[in-house]
Amino acid sequence: MAKWKGKSRGSVLGMRIYIFILKTFGLYASYFVLLFVALYFVFFAFNSTKSVYFLFRKHLGYSTLKAVLNVYKSYFTFGRIQLDRVAIASGLKDKYTFEFDGIQHIQNLLKQKKGGILLTAHIGNFNLAKHFFDKKHDHTIVNLVITDLEHEEIKNYLESVTGKSAIKLIVLKEDFSHIFEMNNALQNNELLVFAADRYTEHAKTYTQDFMGKPVKFPQGPFKLAARNKIPVLFVHIMREQNFHYHFYARPYNPEKNEAKNLLKAYLENLEMMLKKYPHQWYNYYDYWNDFS
Repeated sequence: MAKWKGKSRGSVLGMRIYIFILKTFGLYASYFVLLFVALYFVFFAFNSTKSVYFLFRKHLGYSTLKAVLNVYKSYFTFGRIQLDRVAIASGLKDKYTFEFDGIQHIQNLLKQKKGGILLTAHIGNFNLAKHFFDKKHDHTIVNLVITDLEHEEIKNYLESVTGKSAIKLIVLKEDFSHIFEMNNALQNNELLVFAADRYTEHAKTYTQDFMGKPVKFPQGPFKLAARNKIPVLFVHIMREQNFHYHFYARPYNPEKNEAKNLLKAYLENLEMMLKKYPHQWYNYYDYWNDFS
């Protein structure tokens, strides 16, 4: 798999423009502007466009024309989800509806007093997790495990607009100090969230077939859960029609606690979500080594 460089596309200027339009003209005007921004990315974000095209054409089996049209829809959906994040945090939450599908699995997990691992991916809008947990599990402490390679400027600017998330961050560090933070969180019956579909340069990896081709995945989350017999849920927050968000939580119930079995189950769940919501897959690089 082509290595992820750890940075998200975009700039603070772009974010400022969108937030200005959102606050000045409203949500629908922002969506209208997004129609043209998405078109810009189709033509001028060449490698990203090519990677999305291959997703639809090669891995989902779309015709050439249908794949091209869906590249545009993918960019538009990504932009809309970013706007939703800002809108919801800026006082427009009442425009949206939220569906809790499998929330009882989180309750059951917390009753075990072992902490828990939530495995997600760069799909949908897990940035909205705060709003789901605030409503249903306001005493639950959630730790998002991340690399320190995201665009700090964009992240800091968004936080200045939307407010800091109640979700805590554990940053993966070269000195492995994050391991102590994760162990402490689990001992306190807290939740760890991993987006386990990407790996960084020095990470140990497993290779597993996903959507028809072998892909590398980080060993860390899967080994951590299997070796310590930590309860696991597969979780995703997906945008649906009419300003509706759907929170999915599905339990992993293994016969044996083995890391590779967990990885396979995770990928089965992820493939199902990708096929159901193909425009909400946001790995905008050559994920399957289709052209690099």
